[in-house]
Amino acid sequence: MSSPETPTVGKREERRPRDMALSLAILLVPIALLLLFYRMVLGGDEPISVDAEPTLQQARSAAVFPVSEPQGLGDDWHVQSATFKRGDDGATLRIGYVDPDKKPIQLVQSSVAPTTLVPGELGEKPREPVGTFRDEARIWQRYEGRPGENALVLRESGRTVIVVGPASSAHLETLAAALS
Repeated sequence: MSSPETPTVGKREERRPRDMALSLAILLVPIALLLLFYRMVLGGDEPISVDAEPTLQQARSAAVFPVSEPQGLGDDWHVQSATFKRGDDGATLRIGYVDPDKKPIQLVQSSVAPTTLVPGELGEKPREPVGTFRDEARIWQRYEGRPGENALVLRESGRTVIVVGPASSAHLETLAAALS
């Protein structure tokens, strides 16, 4: 009886690392081209901007507190979100910005009592101001917010304004000073 022959692999049938690299390159080149097209042509890295005007009008028409709107911010500032909500304890206007360094900043204007609003926005543990910032017309209190965040707080009769985010103090001050 003869023994079955063992199949041998010829030179053309071997798989080499070079073949695998070529196969991956064929897949990765179109993906890289699509990613470049998305970023360069479609502006995929740019923040999405929304129009805050309808929300500002809604807050003004509610007449719960005086509504301030930033004036004179450059084209490198973008509004990402805007909401106005009324609750049992007061009303709150929130406008989310992206600063020139692509960091988020939240502008909060509210008739909610500062003893409730400030801890809710900056974190629960009791906080004391760490300094002040003076713009042309007002004196803001500077706070450390949640880890990595800074905040400016303005307490006025009937409303509290908070500018908070991980952005630099200079950008927080720019937004606070731009409020009219």
